[in-house]
Amino acid sequence: MEYDFEIQDAIEFINKEKFKLVAIQMPDGLKPKAVEISEQLERNTGAKILIWMDSCFGSCDLPLELKNLKVEALIHFGHSPWPFWDKKLMEF
Repeated sequence: MEYDFEIQDAIEFINKEKFKLVAIQMPDGLKPKAVEISEQLERNTGAKILIWMDSCFGSCDLPLELKNLKVEALIHFGHSPWPFWDKKLMEF
């Protein structure tokens, strides 16, 4: 099955905000794509991309520990869009 990871949107978001340290999170079924996605993001933004490898049980499962690593943004990739979430940005 093919997924649209909206990579260009993520690149534009990172570049617009000038983030230097970003984490990506995804459910276990999508993790085989994590390295490919992180390489695309690093190549097109200059940011360092961390891959959160702990289990992820959905979009409400946020790794709050990232605050301790001084991560500036978390980009969560999932199997389905959030049709009710038009902002696509949450600060914590």
